[in-house]
Amino acid sequence: MLHAVGRTEFDHAVVMVRDRLDALAPHFERQGFHLSDKAVHNLGSCNRLIVLEGTYVELLGWPPGAPPARKEIADSPFGLEALVFRTHDAEATRERLLAAGFAVNPVQELSRPAMLDGQEVQARFHTVRFAEQPLPGIRMYFCRHLTPECVWSPELMAHPNGARSLLRIDARAPDARAVAERLALVAGVGAEAASGGWDVPLANLRIHVSQDAAAAGPTLSTLTLENKDGAHYTLDTGL
Repeated sequence: MLHAVGRTEFDHAVVMVRDRLDALAPHFERQGFHLSDKAVHNLGSCNRLIVLEGTYVELLGWPPGAPPARKEIADSPFGLEALVFRTHDAEATRERLLAAGFAVNPVQELSRPAMLDGQEVQARFHTVRFAEQPLPGIRMYFCRHLTPECVWSPELMAHPNGARSLLRIDARAPDARAVAERLALVAGVGAEAASGGWDVPLANLRIHVSQDAAAAGPTLSTLTLENKDGAHYTLDTGL
């Protein structure tokens, strides 16, 4: 995958399943996706992944019958709800965001078990999270992969339906330009006018914000994937 020099990469999109991960995972498997095994984070949340070239989709929740595991996801609605950008230097990213006027928490350490070459290891991450989200209705943060080999393993990227990569993320907002410019400021890129709205061009995909006067506020709407044969389609979250 070719990346624009110096341009922020998209890391992963989060589909919130709350306490229904076990019940909803088969919906994605029936679509032909190969999901990673369920893993529990050190912070109490649990996930399964749809791993793609350079990105992934995270099905995120917490164990059934338990309270929400993390404060920042306790009120997250079902469905596509978060954008995660990649960082290769979490402290530098935090300093950039603070300088841009955002309220940012200290760098956080996140880990979970993962299987690698038949052995259980710890997948480790540094995350840069906001004390106050830059946009209402769209959760976002930055992630540094300390053990990328634990995520992008060839067996997890082999999907029966031929899924290869994330191509585009769509959102809608009553003021598409303002939302795109805010997203672009977070990502450290420039927003561009586009048909029906505004684009935020990242190194490995584009976020398109459609102008929608009827929208109550900024909302993530769809993920567009590309298959190995070049076909494009939107992910059916079933939520």
